[in-house]
Amino acid sequence: MNVRLEFANPLAWKNYDYIEENILLTKLLLLFILVPALELILLIQIGQWVGILPTLGLIIFTGTIGAFLARQQGMQVLVRLRTETQAGRLPTETLFDGALVLVAGGLLMTPGILTDTVGFLCLIPATRRFIRRIVWSRLEQALRSGQIMTTAYTQQPPSTYPEDDVVIIDHDDLKS
Repeated sequence: MNVRLEFANPLAWKNYDYIEENILLTKLLLLFILVPALELILLIQIGQWVGILPTLGLIIFTGTIGAFLARQQGMQVLVRLRTETQAGRLPTETLFDGALVLVAGGLLMTPGILTDTVGFLCLIPATRRFIRRIVWSRLEQALRSGQIMTTAYTQQPPSTYPEDDVVIIDHDDLKS
């Protein structure tokens, strides 16, 4: 059965998207303000406890070790990716691991204690499996609740859909 969704008020969906985008923008703004502020506070505290040179040494050391480990883990992910694709398997877990290793590399190159800690945690395979389980379950939950919508395309062009398969969504339906 082919289903086509129509909105009784076409602007209703646009308003809903606008609200969701503002919430996401606010969260990102807080993230980009709070994390650097916390990192700065931590680095100043460590600098006061152990001195400036040891603190700079720590930043350089974690960045260097992090880059080395990210490269090593990235190469392992590439080997697994190649092996899985050659075997004809869909490498979803490996691609997710690769994304986490990439994020870890970026975090480790950023000076700071919090970002380095999260970056190092993303390089540990057991931690990546744990993160993957959490993300998969949240993604599955979002799909089931309708927060994330999927679209299936058919060979039949939209103009030939029968009228009895049309679902009209009113603005009030979006509020619930």
